[in-house]
Amino acid sequence: MLISKKLPFNYLFSMIKVDVIRVFLFSLTFNFFKFFFNDYLPSLPAQLPTVLGTAISLGLAFKLNHSYDRWWEARKIWGSIVNDSRTLILELKNFINPEVLGFEETKALLRKVAFRQIGWCYAFGESLRGRDSRATILKYLIPAEAGFVLPQSNKNFAMLDLHMQDLKKLLSQQAINPYQQVQVDNTINRLTNAMGMAERINNTVFPVTYRVIIHFFIYLFLIILSLGLVETVGPLEIPILIMTATTFFLIEKTATYLEDPFVDMPTDTPVTSIARAIEINLKQLLEEPNVPEPLAPEDFYLK
Repeated sequence: MLISKKLPFNYLFSMIKVDVIRVFLFSLTFNFFKFFFNDYLPSLPAQLPTVLGTAISLGLAFKLNHSYDRWWEARKIWGSIVNDSRTLILELKNFINPEVLGFEETKALLRKVAFRQIGWCYAFGESLRGRDSRATILKYLIPAEAGFVLPQSNKNFAMLDLHMQDLKKLLSQQAINPYQQVQVDNTINRLTNAMGMAERINNTVFPVTYRVIIHFFIYLFLIILSLGLVETVGPLEIPILIMTATTFFLIEKTATYLEDPFVDMPTDTPVTSIARAIEINLKQLLEEPNVPEPLAPEDFYLK
């Protein structure tokens, strides 16, 4: 997630450098033809670039709006994961009767569930980004539970199943009452729902045809604009066209990056930083040693 108001020029230019170079080359070509072969350049009506530019602007606004909706929904989902992860351990810590399980057994159970939830957060973020979460699962889960989770295709779902199994045991042992069981069950259900919603965003591809059409019409608009300007302003057309192209391509690339909020780019949802914040909160709640520091930004963004 971007955290700096001043983005590096290299980052912005890297987004659009290929497109800008292409625009510069065909703009230079038209100026060359204007100078040496003026009679061969077509004459276009001045209203055509205006009409086409307006249509493209509306298309870009639509795309940017829908892309931001996807990004903001992803951020809200992970905000709910933060709340429910805290709530899960807070409920168990205050619901479990240590006189039934024993103080040491209660502490060990809370630690096991808390570490499992921390591992779930890290592993879920890694799975959304297409990374292997095996090392994370082995780090935060006890060996018996890791052996249950690792063979499964949806490892995060398996970890939530382990939460439910522990909840069932607590109720059967009468360490919690039925009302408390329902409360914790609702919290786990919300985590399951959040996981499903994030997976839906990650697996639903923004229509590629729409992206290609917008990109094509931007180039068509710039070519028509270049042909019109070269007739009126000559070589001055090159910087004017570059500035216009930069505006359109930056908006287009911004929308393209926002539509995929889990692709491990500076613009995506900072799932690793959020998971680290959850780890800090839960470890401090259980008074664990070796509480990590918040994840430091990488230049101008959080991972």
